[in-house]
Amino acid sequence: MATYKRQRYLFMTLDPVHIGTGGYRLGRVDNSIVREPGTKIPKIPGTSLHGAARSYAAQLYETPEAAGQSHDKIDKPDENPVCYTFGYIKKSKNENDNDKATIYSGVVNIFDAHIVLFPVHSMAGPVWVSTVERLEDADFTVENLPNDWNNIDTAVLNWQRSDALNLGWLMLQVSGQQATITAPDEWKDDKRWQAIEKIVLVKDALFSQVVNSNLEVRTSVAINPDTGAAEEGALFTYEAIPRAAFLTAEVVLDDYRQAFPNVTKKLQTGDSWHNSLNVVKSGFKLIEWLGVGGMGTRGFGRMAIVGEPSEEKLNEEKKHE
Repeated sequence: MATYKRQRYLFMTLDPVHIGTGGYRLGRVDNSIVREPGTKIPKIPGTSLHGAARSYAAQLYETPEAAGQSHDKIDKPDENPVCYTFGYIKKSKNENDNDKATIYSGVVNIFDAHIVLFPVHSMAGPVWVSTVERLEDADFTVENLPNDWNNIDTAVLNWQRSDALNLGWLMLQVSGQQATITAPDEWKDDKRWQAIEKIVLVKDALFSQVVNSNLEVRTSVAINPDTGAAEEGALFTYEAIPRAAFLTAEVVLDDYRQAFPNVTKKLQTGDSWHNSLNVVKSGFKLIEWLGVGGMGTRGFGRMAIVGEPSEEKLNEEKKHE
């Protein structure tokens, strides 16, 4: 019988993160980042997380060929935990069966990472902006909200303030009621989460405007190697999710094979791999060192796991509840 488990990770960006769309669009920058089609809020696609986790896990296990498209160089892919976790394709070595291949899909599904708390400069210093819906969807507890909070130009804070507050260029009125926001048990004791002191709640309709107005935008130029000067007409701009943003992503285990290999190899991270979720977690850990997305050699891409992932099984309550 297949095993179904779901884990939710909380990430904090340590650098700006640029997941490009692979093209251009009309707007303020040349190279834009991936967004949700309906809300236009930036996200990190599950494909990017999946590729990074597989590549880094393969390096940890010292079988980098397990991260490629073809796995012909691996003698027994069914005994390789990376191949087992993320799937593999191996062609037959029999000359009479060149078109025959052994194919297994992966046993983990990695979904998009969505912004839950976004850092913005204000008169009160750095604040993190979110919405009630996003926090509750990520299993945060939001309490003591005003009953008459209907105006889009009013924000609710988790600290005491009566004056209006700016979020970048946008000025909002402040509700007199102070909200209480509590993180899940797996995350609340992490030093990165505890560093957040000021959270601003806005209406869901305003969140996209706040985020897109406060993305990091950088300018680069191509350099002529002969002269050391900038190439003419080679100036371009690109945007990124800024550092200190918090995102949540889900990983679902669908272990239909029930045959995870016995792993005895000692890993550099000191992790032990007893199931495919351990493999994914080790891959995610290396994102804190090696990053995800583009512009990695220019100081982009690193993210850290906050606390431990929350976990639940099908038809069971979450462990932190």
